[in-house]
Amino acid sequence: MILRPLVQLLNRTSLVLQIAIGLVAGIALALLAPQATDEVGFLGTLFISALKAVAPVLVFILVASAIANHKPGQPTHIRPILMLYLIGTLAAAIVAVIASSLWPSTLVLHDAATGTTPPGGIAEVLKSLALNVVDNPVNALLKGNFIGILAWAIGLGIAIRHGSDSTRAMFADLSHGVTLIVRVVIRCAPLGVFGLVATTFADAGLKALAGYAHLLIVLVGCMVFVALVINPLIVFSQIRRNPYPLVFTCLRESGVTAVFTRSSAANVPVNLQLAERLGLHEDTYSVSIPLGATINMAGAAITISVLALAAAHTLGIQVDLATAILLCVVSAVCACGASGVAGGSLLLIPLACSLFGIPADVAMQVVAIGFIIGIVQDSAETALNSSTDVLFTAAACMARDKA
Repeated sequence: MILRPLVQLLNRTSLVLQIAIGLVAGIALALLAPQATDEVGFLGTLFISALKAVAPVLVFILVASAIANHKPGQPTHIRPILMLYLIGTLAAAIVAVIASSLWPSTLVLHDAATGTTPPGGIAEVLKSLALNVVDNPVNALLKGNFIGILAWAIGLGIAIRHGSDSTRAMFADLSHGVTLIVRVVIRCAPLGVFGLVATTFADAGLKALAGYAHLLIVLVGCMVFVALVINPLIVFSQIRRNPYPLVFTCLRESGVTAVFTRSSAANVPVNLQLAERLGLHEDTYSVSIPLGATINMAGAAITISVLALAAAHTLGIQVDLATAILLCVVSAVCACGASGVAGGSLLLIPLACSLFGIPADVAMQVVAIGFIIGIVQDSAETALNSSTDVLFTAAACMARDKA
């Protein structure tokens, strides 16, 4: 009898408000009883594990089903979305280079990162992406290789288009079934956020980040500028009306969750559900959002550019205009491959540092600093990346519908 009013209250309360309550409760627990955070931290680990477990299966089934049941002549808008991803990532790199030039950061370089090996060059990053495309499908599902999952799902979907109606209907039913499971997982987000926030604040706190305040301000400032100025301008160029309601919806519904999951892949189910609520084309968002989680990395481009230029400034290296432009391009290309590199965007910093002739051991010290500030940097980066996936998908779909 007591549970029924509680369930009714939960159903009446929006998911965003529930997440906000979990956020405040997690911070309060970390400040008042930090010794209790180890126990509740399991809730956060469980939530992220559930998201990561369901995301590969969801993407595979959704994409295969969407392509198998696609009707000839039905629009998909994938090409314009890819262009928006590319423009957004390049624009983010340019913003980061300009901000780093105006407000240069100085690093204390002493401890190098160990146990990780950065890629040897851009060619290696692109080669890694190509190998991910032809990965074993079972291995791709097990390891969450979304490039490989997309490749196999697209191939299977095209093949099944020539199959019987009952086979296509079976894939459609599977898609609905997996979507239902995802909705159940996402309903647990408030508990997951509560556990994640509690452990994060108890473990790191604010004192550990105070020494890197200037660097964090530049990093997060660039990401906020891209989210609130650059992205709205790009969206406005597509829909020709006030972009901010859509921008804030995507930041609120997708970005807030991504801050705490700190994984674009784990946030794919959240974005797919948001795209459905926005009334976007399923044939489009079922492909573009998982693809965006892999290649749409504006936040990674900012991280790579800012930290590479901070290293250059610390060592007294003058960066000319040509090198700065090249850094923008390199950061954008590297960012697109960040999801395929162990350690993500931070392990691509040595690539950018090589443009300035910075030795690898010094560059890896910069990577170590990146890991120290990762609690804020990674959260902000993921929020920007993930919210932009659904934002640009929505903009392209709305632009096509308007036309």
